[in-house]
Amino acid sequence: MTIRTIGIIGGGQLGRMLAMSAARLNFRTVILEPQPDSPAAQLANHQITAAYDDPAALAELARLCDVITYEFENVPVEAAEKLAASIPVYPPPKALQVAQDRLTEKRFLNASGIETARFHAVDSQADLERALSDFDGEGVLKTCRLGYDGKGQKVYRKGDSASGGYEALGSVPLILESFVPFVREISIIAARGIDGEIRCYDPTENVHRNGILHTSTQPAAITPETALAAREAATKLLDGLAYVGVVGMEFFVLGDGSLIANEIAPRVHNSGHWTEAACIVSQFEQHIRAVASLPLGDTVRHSDCVMTNLIGDDIDSVPDWLAKPNVLVHLYGKTEARPGRKMGHITEILPIRS
Repeated sequence: MTIRTIGIIGGGQLGRMLAMSAARLNFRTVILEPQPDSPAAQLANHQITAAYDDPAALAELARLCDVITYEFENVPVEAAEKLAASIPVYPPPKALQVAQDRLTEKRFLNASGIETARFHAVDSQADLERALSDFDGEGVLKTCRLGYDGKGQKVYRKGDSASGGYEALGSVPLILESFVPFVREISIIAARGIDGEIRCYDPTENVHRNGILHTSTQPAAITPETALAAREAATKLLDGLAYVGVVGMEFFVLGDGSLIANEIAPRVHNSGHWTEAACIVSQFEQHIRAVASLPLGDTVRHSDCVMTNLIGDDIDSVPDWLAKPNVLVHLYGKTEARPGRKMGHITEILPIRS
């Protein structure tokens, strides 16, 4: 089948960057997004302004497009499955199902031979108290669904009271994860084509502030063995899901260099933004290539770099960044800077260290 038009569910900055890359490869894009004049729709050919699960909107999206993808992992699984009955949807709906629930995600990773932190399902206050007891009073309590950028979480240290903890996070299904004694956080961006070919970018070292990614640095301060372990884990994940497209996979690095998988994101990922400045083929173009059945591109990094997110009022620093050499500035078309809101990012290009 000849691909001419790609549908993108979600109108945020990731969809915007996918639309940009699609245009460079001569594809039209249609955005499904309830918010009018979304960042992605500013650059796409057409926006359907409707809820992600609106039946008429989904039918129109399928009619206008040759293949469907998405820019965030909270797309209703039922909507993706309905679309997939009549049009290719990549990544497959199963990837959404796994990534949308932290408990399902952890169990899938373990079943795929990928190690995670220890965890307990928490469906009551009594469950929480038993789980904390097993973890010596410590751990990170998270909602199983919908949490992101540090939201929907509570950290427990020794001596903290568990009283009311289940209710405080909404009395919804939760997961308690054990602490991991990590020395750094890394992630890997990988892609799988329709033919099963897999390409991985170099793992990047990440620093978070207030639960939001602050910087991604290339190269990560890890050994070749650790980098290989990240690539092998990503390969297991991609093959296990019969995946098509780009995935982001986050890890904790332990003192001995071994890895504990933290989270997966079935989409292009914030920690892969550096690829647009330091690789010939960015993660966004790679995703478009994959879903459009084109050959995957080279993932070799031609430069070292540091990507920094512009959060909220950080947008005011853009003139200073523009005055610096070897800096790529990418803004997301958002008019209002709010605390915790991603407004753009910058990538500072550096010579590769010998």
